[in-house]
Amino acid sequence: MSDLSQLTAGVWNVDTSHSRVGFVARHLMIAKVRGQFRDFSGVITIAPNPLESEVEAVVDLSSVDTGDASRDEHLRSADFFGVDQHPRMTFTSTGVKEDGDDHVLFGDLTINGLTRQVEFDLTFEGVGPDPWGGTRAAFTAEAEVSRKDWGLEWNAALETGGVVLGDKVKIELEIEAVKA
Repeated sequence: MSDLSQLTAGVWNVDTSHSRVGFVARHLMIAKVRGQFRDFSGVITIAPNPLESEVEAVVDLSSVDTGDASRDEHLRSADFFGVDQHPRMTFTSTGVKEDGDDHVLFGDLTINGLTRQVEFDLTFEGVGPDPWGGTRAAFTAEAEVSRKDWGLEWNAALETGGVVLGDKVKIELEIEAVKA
């Protein structure tokens, strides 16, 4: 874990070609399905006091990719994201606090027209120069949420008991940002 004070105050743009917005959900009560969103953007504004920094992110929900075209189409439907009505997921931070050697990032996550507060376990991975004269920073963040909090309630019962899709979803972020 690196110290946030290494970050220079100012605007940092998420480098989407070196970042990942992913998720993990339980399938059939025993397995995990992983997916990601291919189209997203984000801006991190580092304050002179890094604990007062801000994050804004937008994800195009139609870019969902679980490696199965049929499942991805179902996720885009009204059963889940309803991309015709709500094409984007947004995140706006509301605070950062220290948590031992790491940090917690608080913010408002909006999906399906509903906004809920989410807490991400945040790790600052470090900062350094890139070969093109820029400065880059890297972060890892994870949160576990209940998909039902955003009205994503589709499911089907299994004959053996249980359900096809678990309620809890882990959001996994690997973010590389470039100083503007």
